[in-house]
Amino acid sequence: MRVLVHQRCLFGLLVVLVAPSLTPAQTPIVDHHQHLFSPANAAWSSTDSTSRQPVTAADLIALLDSAGIRKALVLSVAYQWGNPTRTVDNEYEKVKAENDWTSAQVAQYPDRLRAFCGVNPIKDYALEEIARCSRDPHLRPGLKLHFGNSDVDVHDARQLAQLKRVFRAANDNRMAIVVHMHASVNKKRPYGRAEAEIFLNELLPMAPDVPVQIAHFAGAGAFDDSTDHAIGVFADAISRHDTRTAHVYIDVSLSSRALAPDRRALIVSRIRQIGVDRLLFGSDAPFPGNGPREYWAAFRTLPLTARELQTIATNVAPYMR
Repeated sequence: MRVLVHQRCLFGLLVVLVAPSLTPAQTPIVDHHQHLFSPANAAWSSTDSTSRQPVTAADLIALLDSAGIRKALVLSVAYQWGNPTRTVDNEYEKVKAENDWTSAQVAQYPDRLRAFCGVNPIKDYALEEIARCSRDPHLRPGLKLHFGNSDVDVHDARQLAQLKRVFRAANDNRMAIVVHMHASVNKKRPYGRAEAEIFLNELLPMAPDVPVQIAHFAGAGAFDDSTDHAIGVFADAISRHDTRTAHVYIDVSLSSRALAPDRRALIVSRIRQIGVDRLLFGSDAPFPGNGPREYWAAFRTLPLTARELQTIATNVAPYMR
């Protein structure tokens, strides 16, 4: 009996010693930032020079399987129909149709996919759509907002008041929020520390009871100085235990180009300031060359420890449990 106990103790010690060397092979449990594109949206988004193909739930499942990832959060792109740079007939009907199509898609894989409702938050129909989505069992887990695509200006008092209503509605309906908070890149809207501070001071207090996932490491894919200034606001707040950030998570869906050698040390510094427990893996839309498998391989080139990579890979947001 003593021999058996001794052998088990040695085996346990061996596992502890060997485990760190195995952690780099850990694949993420969840991709927290994915999109599907309906046939209607793909056709509408295509141009003479660029053709976008539909992406269905079956397509996404195949990509997840190839990466060894179990689940994904699907963020409806219905907000794209409300892009103010485009003229869309029956706009709200198309927004509803995109959300409903996304709902029907994830319903095919209820154990693997979860969807968030998408809407341009400064549209007159935004609150109505949030209420409608809250009654859909496949959309009610959360809300996806895209400040850039919606050309949100947090310096505009009327828009800020509307955003507060939207955040309050999400909180009242117990819908988590995923937000691409970077301002419009195409219109060169100002973005950085000032805009992040408005988000922290004015919007987060409107949703104190639900998780808020800040997409793209508070950027738009790239990790330029403005993105660093923005993420710095949240890193500082989290590190000082600001109660407004109690339910804030940061997803790491940066572009592979953002992981260039001259930015890696700064990205890792911010990750450690935030704390790896707050970081969520996400790979963004599955365009060619940017699937979840490829992005995880690129992300693992950051100079993080094996333990840090394992923590990020195994983090699961509350709305994906």
